Amino acid sequence: MTNLPADLKYAPTHEWVSVEEDQIVRVGITDFAQQQLGDLVYIQLPEMDRTLSENEQCAVVESVKTASDLFSPVSGKVVAINSAIVDEPEKVNENAFGTWLFCIKADDLSGLDKLMSADEYQQMIDE
Repeated sequence: MTNLPADLKYAPTHEWVSVEEDQIVRVGITDFAQQQLGDLVYIQLPEMDRTLSENEQCAVVESVKTASDLFSPVSGKVVAINSAIVDEPEKVNENAFGTWLFCIKADDLSGLDKLMSADEYQQMIDE
């Protein structure tokens, strides 16, 4: 059982989402995802000001075992990237829910309705 923050939303592709003010959506990967991947060695983030569509592949995390694509939970423009983790990807392994990857200014927050609650995500990963 993973300790999942109840204030976040979760994608089936293992991204977590936090909704900030002004329709800013902060995105990271879940603790379950980083455990499955193992020690992260490389993170490729989306470019600033890139316009993303909902469910568009936009970033990559690589570990010693494998690489995994990350997907945008909403449509909008990338307004911030956590460039510090590019040099220190292990920070995601140390604190997945405390380490965000990028932020999107959402065109519309309705896409978030398709995401899971902490309980729903826990049920999915337990199966």
